[in-house]
Amino acid sequence: MRGLSLVGLLALTCFTRAANLLPRNYEASDYYVLHIDSDAAPADIAKRLGLSHEGQLGELEDHHIFSAARHEDDRVRDAIKARRTLRKRGTSEADVLDAVKLAQKQKLKPRMEKRGIIPEMKGPLRAVPARDIEVEDPVGVARQIEVKRLLGIHDPIFNDQWHLYNNKQLGHDVNVTDVWIQGITGHNATVAIVDDGLDMYSDDLKENYFAEGSYDFNDNGPEPKPKLSDDRHGTRCAGEVGAAKNNVCGVGVAYNSRIAGIRILSKLITDADEAIALNYAYQQNQIYSCSWGPPDDGRSMDAPGILIKRAMLNAVQRGRGGLGSVYVFASGNGAASEDNCNFDGYTNSIYSITVGAVDRRGDHPYYSEKCSAQLVVTYSSGGGDQIVTTDVGANNCATTHGGTSAAAPLAAGIFALVLSVRPDLTWRDMQSLAMQTAVTIDSADDWQVTATGKMFSHTFGYGKIDSWAIVEAAKTFKSLKPQAWFYSPWIKVNKPIPQGDQGLAVTYDVTAEMLKEANLERLEHVTVTMNVEHERRGDLSLDLISPDNLVSHLSATRKNDDSTSGYADWTFMSVVHWGESGIGTWKVILRDTSVNEFTGNFTDFHIKLWGEAINPAKATLLPLPNDNDDDHDFDKPSSTISATVSTTSLNPVPTSTALPITTDQ
Repeated sequence: MRGLSLVGLLALTCFTRAANLLPRNYEASDYYVLHIDSDAAPADIAKRLGLSHEGQLGELEDHHIFSAARHEDDRVRDAIKARRTLRKRGTSEADVLDAVKLAQKQKLKPRMEKRGIIPEMKGPLRAVPARDIEVEDPVGVARQIEVKRLLGIHDPIFNDQWHLYNNKQLGHDVNVTDVWIQGITGHNATVAIVDDGLDMYSDDLKENYFAEGSYDFNDNGPEPKPKLSDDRHGTRCAGEVGAAKNNVCGVGVAYNSRIAGIRILSKLITDADEAIALNYAYQQNQIYSCSWGPPDDGRSMDAPGILIKRAMLNAVQRGRGGLGSVYVFASGNGAASEDNCNFDGYTNSIYSITVGAVDRRGDHPYYSEKCSAQLVVTYSSGGGDQIVTTDVGANNCATTHGGTSAAAPLAAGIFALVLSVRPDLTWRDMQSLAMQTAVTIDSADDWQVTATGKMFSHTFGYGKIDSWAIVEAAKTFKSLKPQAWFYSPWIKVNKPIPQGDQGLAVTYDVTAEMLKEANLERLEHVTVTMNVEHERRGDLSLDLISPDNLVSHLSATRKNDDSTSGYADWTFMSVVHWGESGIGTWKVILRDTSVNEFTGNFTDFHIKLWGEAINPAKATLLPLPNDNDDDHDFDKPSSTISATVSTTSLNPVPTSTALPITTDQ
């Protein structure tokens, strides 16, 4: 196992902070997180509320955890409410509770689902040509033998790791061997596998295991060792990244990188635990690989809570010495259930690189979810082929790994190769590089030509990751200027949604003066937050059309989604508009294509444009999010405005810059 480096001293601070937290006993105690003024004393607040101070909430400054004997009431909420009532009555006496900015009682929540579990496909499976299964290409085999000789690879299942070198369907792999031959194998890069543990005693992983970046948040200990019978997922993901070149099983795509394990998926946890985990050792853990999320059932709609959102923003602003942590999320395995990764608040976060799957023939696997937030894809299971990697045990190999669970760590390992060459790249640089160097896949028919000149598909994002291309581009990449953003006001619609082949179209004009004032030069991400009342959410679909006539399918109909909740302050995200100026008319089209008894009303929405600053000197850091950021009387930069609303046909746009767009997104 690797020893502590000099710069690892900073990681020990984080390690000690988490390790010194008392094990939380949710059967006997209540736990509260309070965000307080920086000059307030946690001890004074604990005394005032009759709580015990447990410590700071991981890396979130001025956020503290408190505990008390379990009680059905929320004593902190009640005390703060009483204090506010007194203040409204004109009470002038000082109270330490006035220093509390946010208070949240912690609740255990359902475990996130591992995305190696692939739902069964309904209907006939695609026939796989026998030649694809049985015949190796002689040229490919000869080249593979030469690569193994040059690199000294003797790992017994390397020949089966087609995702690293495919000697049957030439070109359908991550194109990494020439990167390795350059000596770029992941040195000094660290990937944290946030999952159900990591077998640090595996012969294939122990050489690259990074103890300082690892922790077990399920059983409160420094070693994230798998304990449950199904705790294999994280170890398999770790093997894809950093399995050593050592004659055991196969190799990782970055086989000299460091791999940390952060165990969170094996028991119920709270938002506080998850927030700490996603910031854990974030000066040393450069990349967080996350192959999990809400259920991929075509009906769930779930997003991280406010503490987790704050932790992710904190990581991209302060992790890696201010360069930002790189989050990689699996897009999800629910496509067969008409699920869409824009209904997942992790995969549609602007801070995530969302990665979908492609099979070894370059086809879209039936499980891999599509959405406008998906940046890229890489190889995983499909058509009878699996990913071969490390398994739990001293010398055990896994031969049935797959799903988007396998795609995300493979991408994370490729990003580790990039950071081993250019550790100075920011989190946004990494997203831009992934977009710029992705390779178009021919098997989709929904490609659009974007403002960057790159093609985008809701099925494959900007295409498949190419290790050689992204590493070569990184060597000379000029870092982006700081982030800037523009918020529209809330746009009031308040119209019933017509059913059938008509949709509600609402426009909003963005001027050059608006973006100049916002210091925003060009776009990277676009988010749309909206409120829609509907008696059956799955009947809805939503498109965003930019001034350049590029189309983002923000949401799609879902046959299993019979929720009556509609969209309540839900934020959709798109990477389709990368490189656009943002100036001009933006159009949102909401449809209810099912003619039935379930009706709805489009209440309101607003648009946020995110991208590169005009003037770096004027750039500021985005404030931590609050629960009331999307309150109508709180948002920036102005109050709610009324919208001009029209109806439109079912497929209103394709344009001269867009290829035909399919309707099954």
